[in-house]
Amino acid sequence: MHAEREGCALDTCKAVRSPASGFSATLISTPRQTAAQPGSPAEYAGLRGSTEGPDVAIPGLPLPRHIRTTNGMDKLEEIFRMQGALNSRIGVNLPPATDEEKAKWILNYTRALQQETAELIDSVPWKWWAKYQKFDEQNAKVEVVDLFHFLVSLAQTLGMSAEDVYQAYLKKNAVNHQRQDSGYVKKDADDSRHI
Repeated sequence: MHAEREGCALDTCKAVRSPASGFSATLISTPRQTAAQPGSPAEYAGLRGSTEGPDVAIPGLPLPRHIRTTNGMDKLEEIFRMQGALNSRIGVNLPPATDEEKAKWILNYTRALQQETAELIDSVPWKWWAKYQKFDEQNAKVEVVDLFHFLVSLAQTLGMSAEDVYQAYLKKNAVNHQRQDSGYVKKDADDSRHI
């Protein structure tokens, strides 16, 4: 699927729109180190989870990239804002004021995550002895989004913002890469303490 490019005031950003899906986003990044052909995997690197292209990372392209909604808001920040509004509507104000309430909501959200994981498992034919099962990809996608609802609520319970999650993810991702580089032959309890 090819996207139409729109004008962008800065050399470091590009607006894309898919005529088929109506998806629209502005990519903000440092200048590319390699030229990308329209429609190529490099063209869509960083659009993970969108409708626009393959879920790929291209070596040599600058990171991180941020995808913003058409109103300019960071998508992860928007998800956190929307989840906070939904939680408030339900009557749950996060983060909780006391450690006791925090522990209660951590358990509530962890249990909800377990249940949603079980529902995701039921979307795939996991019963090797049963022949009637079929893979329900549409429901699997819904369950992943349900998991994300509770995961965001769990982060909010711990007082984490979208930026906090992003920064912690960057650090933990670097640790995971270092573990792979070293062969991860022994557990180092201290390698994640800085996160």
